[in-house]
Amino acid sequence: MGEQKVGEKKGGTGFWSVVQSVLAAGIGVQSKANKERDFQQGKPLHFIIGGIVGTLLFVLAVAMFVRFLIATN
Repeated sequence: MGEQKVGEKKGGTGFWSVVQSVLAAGIGVQSKANKERDFQQGKPLHFIIGGIVGTLLFVLAVAMFVRFLIATN
């Protein structure tokens, strides 16, 4: 069947790898090597969910920051 080469990682991307890729892509600093790894080994659904969760967390953080600023004035 498929032989695994030395140093080649079997399977898809892990949870922390998805988190790192979503954060890096969110601020625009995703490396070409990581992007290629994500497209070759990752599952699109994981990155879609990660992107949605990351966006919601970002919006929530901005909203909380604005409420804090308004409350202090």
